[in-house]
Amino acid sequence: MNKLEKFEELGEKRMNEAIKKIRLIGNLSNRNNYDYTDEHVKAILNTLEAEIQVLKSKFKRDQEPEISFKFKK
Repeated sequence: MNKLEKFEELGEKRMNEAIKKIRLIGNLSNRNNYDYTDEHVKAILNTLEAEIQVLKSKFKRDQEPEISFKFKK
C-alpha cells in the first residue's frame, strides 16, 4: 500500500468516526435528556472551532498547540 492509499484509507475511517462523534455531541442538545446553559454550548462550539483551526493549520504545515476541553467549574 502506498502513502496515498494509506492516507485515503485512514482519512475515510477517521472522518467517519469524527462525524459520528460530532453527531453524538449534537445529541446532547436534547432538553428532554440533558440540562445545560448557553455557556456550556458556547464552550463546546468554541473548542470544536478552535480544533478545526488547528487542523487547517496542520495541513498548511503550521504547528499549533494541542487543544483540550473541560467545562469551567
